Amino acid sequence: MFLYLIMKKFFLNDRFVLALILTNALVIFIQSFYGLPVFVRQILFVADNILTLSFVLEIIIKIREYSFKVYYKSKWNKFDFYLVTLSFVSVFMSLITNDFENLSFILILRVLRIDRIFKAFRFKRYVPNINQLLFETRRAFKASILIIFALVVYNFKLAFFSCHLFKDIAPQYFGNPMESFYTAFRFFSVEGWYEIPDYIAENSSDSKSLIVKIYFMFILFSGGILGLSLINSNFVDAMIADNNDSLEHKVDELNKKLSNLPK
Repeated sequence: MFLYLIMKKFFLNDRFVLALILTNALVIFIQSFYGLPVFVRQILFVADNILTLSFVLEIIIKIREYSFKVYYKSKWNKFDFYLVTLSFVSVFMSLITNDFENLSFILILRVLRIDRIFKAFRFKRYVPNINQLLFETRRAFKASILIIFALVVYNFKLAFFSCHLFKDIAPQYFGNPMESFYTAFRFFSVEGWYEIPDYIAENSSDSKSLIVKIYFMFILFSGGILGLSLINSNFVDAMIADNNDSLEHKVDELNKKLSNLPK
């Protein structure tokens, strides 16, 4: 009972859990380096499993203290529960193998466990106005989703068209629709905007080289400049909409006061 009281004191303390999360992130980061001595990898592997068991213990204590129904009502707790459940699979796998040299399948599971770092977002009181920021970001994404979808469809059309035009000239860029889709996306991000057209133009006839350059200039301006600028402006506008509404309300209030002043 005394041991449980001690554990409850620590695992119900947000600062202690945050320290565990950051420690776990550091352990996973170091584990990703190649060439570590075997004994170092063994220590890190054991430490990683202990930290995972600590998160399992955290969930058990909170469920016992608050009941599963109350615990599961919180979205952050659901997020924790699913991530820790998935990460616990790697602990189970480590118990049935002692091969520290070849644990690639467990390392893949650890990629999922890195998401547990996002548990730190629960400590939102440490970040000023984080609730408002999250709300505005979610609203801005919803406001921009239609434009993003339209740009993806536009990218798909350009990819399909470019694939049929240039797959024989530049198969490394337009050899199949997927490669072509990625190449078109690179143009939207203003990457390779002159290397790819120059390569195709050099391998085309003189009469076609100018048309090729004009074609890729059109892609760059329509998708890379206009398309992404439209998304950015719409996203930013939605982010600051509350500030604009508040400012307009204050201006209206000021106008009413000014209109009520004696002339």
